[in-house]
Amino acid sequence: MSAPAAADAAPKPKGKKPLILGVVAVLLLAAAGAAWMLLGRGHADEEEADAAPPAAHAKKGKEAQPPVYLPLENMVVNLADAGGEKFAQVGVTLEVMDQKTSDQVKAHLPGIRSSVLMLVSQRTSEELLTRDGKEKLAHDILREASAPLGYEVEEDEPPAPEGKPRKRPRPAAFNPIYRVLFSSFIIQ
Repeated sequence: MSAPAAADAAPKPKGKKPLILGVVAVLLLAAAGAAWMLLGRGHADEEEADAAPPAAHAKKGKEAQPPVYLPLENMVVNLADAGGEKFAQVGVTLEVMDQKTSDQVKAHLPGIRSSVLMLVSQRTSEELLTRDGKEKLAHDILREASAPLGYEVEEDEPPAPEGKPRKRPRPAAFNPIYRVLFSSFIIQ
């Protein structure tokens, strides 16, 4: 009797089959999890869009149209630095609502270019080298470009003191010129 009991106590050699099945199962679970993450995020965006109010859908319909950009020719301007030895080369592009607005702006382009040249020539190189200076210039250009079309842009609030966050801008009144973008900005 001791011989059969000893035979039962000794482990039976198992094949590599269960180990391979375990590894395959783990890999399948990992692949399924990755697929769920990738595909699940796409469906989450659609669900968020469905949950959005109708006004947001109307806005998205307008955003579906590609933006219309109106590039102005590069301008070279003497800056208001002492000695008058510094100058800036500025490339400006206007982002407008549609092609009709682009055509309206083109009709007033000589006056707009003149205003932009005047604005840049009033700045010093120190002002234009800072981000705040460029943002203020872009805001001023937006105001000057909107004026011939009969639109007003609110004056900029004074910049926030160092170390304090800026206040979020209030929504502006309708303006078919959305943004002023700088395509080049060189100061020498």
